[in-house]
Amino acid sequence: MFASYPPVRNRSACSTRAGVRANPSRSGSSPSSIRSRLIRSCILVLYIAAFSSLVQAQADDPDALYRQREDVAKAQRAADIWSSRLAANPRDFESAWKLARAEYWIGTQGPMAERRAARERGTDVGRTASMLEPMRPEGHFWMAASMGALAESYGLRQGLKYRGPIKDALEQVLMIDPAFQNGSADRALGRWYFKVPGLFGGSKTKSVEHLRKSLTYNPNSTASHYFLAETLLDMKSTAEAREELQKVLDAPIDPEWAAEDRDFKRKAQNLLK
Repeated sequence: MFASYPPVRNRSACSTRAGVRANPSRSGSSPSSIRSRLIRSCILVLYIAAFSSLVQAQADDPDALYRQREDVAKAQRAADIWSSRLAANPRDFESAWKLARAEYWIGTQGPMAERRAARERGTDVGRTASMLEPMRPEGHFWMAASMGALAESYGLRQGLKYRGPIKDALEQVLMIDPAFQNGSADRALGRWYFKVPGLFGGSKTKSVEHLRKSLTYNPNSTASHYFLAETLLDMKSTAEAREELQKVLDAPIDPEWAAEDRDFKRKAQNLLK
């Protein structure tokens, strides 16, 4: 753990830093007592240095920051780091799709005044990721996610212009990897069929089909159960909708998606009321 730090070369160096005097005749302590104090002091110095280094490493690690995204400031810091990396290397696929994911979170959970701009950035950088690696699902999915949120922000009339590109991107994810992120493409398509009016291709029946399909990949998905509950409520299947909302509340927290799980649990509790 401490291999990256220089070894202690002599006791005087440690005692100087720790404020310990090494002259037993003047301190009144025995040599063995002084040695013990010196060792403890040196160990303390090394632990402090190691801890400081760990804290700094975490502060510079966008993945670690994003895991704490419930604090939107940390999600923004992660986005800034990925943005800088992408600017330095425009072909950095990992930074591109992770930036798109972070912008989606900021665009849905950040300050209201900043959400639309974050959704636009997420759409753009998601598109970039999809072009860098067309046969990887991440870019297509997060572009569609931000685009969907952007469409909602514009309202029905303006938002409808995005329906084709969103559906195309999600169907591309299904073609590449239908199990991606525990059936996220089916979950998002279920949402697409729920949100889009029937005149323009929407279908509550298809919404239910896709959402139930997504649950075959992860039966505990709070997002899928919640979206299914909303569709069922719209179809006047109130009893089934209540069952789905209860499943949201009963589902265990997934460490990877803890922020989202807690958010859906809050929404389910409010909707049940």
